[in-house]
Formats: sequence, C-alpha cells, structure tokens
Amino acid sequence: MKVKVEVTFRMGGVSYRGHRWEDDVLVFEFERLGDAFIQVLSKRVVEEEVEREPAKVLVELRTKDGGKVFGTLKEDGVYRAIEP
Repeated sequence: MKVKVEVTFRMGGVSYRGHRWEDDVLVFEFERLGDAFIQVLSKRVVEEEVEREPAKVLVELRTKDGGKVFGTLKEDGVYRAIEP
C-alpha cells in the first residue's frame, strides 16, 4: 500500500531521509542541517510503498540543534502536517 505525506515546513533547506517503523507507527524522517535558511513556507510531498496500514504517521525533523517530532492528520487519504 502507498502512504502519502504532505508536510509544510517553516523554513527551506529540508531533505527527506526515509522512513522507519516504530511498532505500528510509521515515522517519516526529514532533516535541516546548516546555518542559514530561507524563512518561507516550504512544502514537501513524499509517497512511500509500505507493507501495512500504519496506526499513526509521524514526521521527524532533525536539525543541528536537535529536532522535533510532530503528528499528522489524515485528509482524503493524505497525511498532512505543519511544522510547529
């Protein structure tokens, strides 16, 4: 089955790194490393083929200062998230 995630980030410079499972939770991994980024909203859309339906989908954003994990809302078959 395919899982599609649409994430709006608060700054540019975001790279998609892949996904992983944590039990029944599917985590999409992104990173923003470096010192200077354009301060505009940046949207990324990723679609992955996975073997089962996730109970929940999370987005993980790694930065040089650490990182954060945030949830998604499923709308019309697409998991959507906005960077807090």
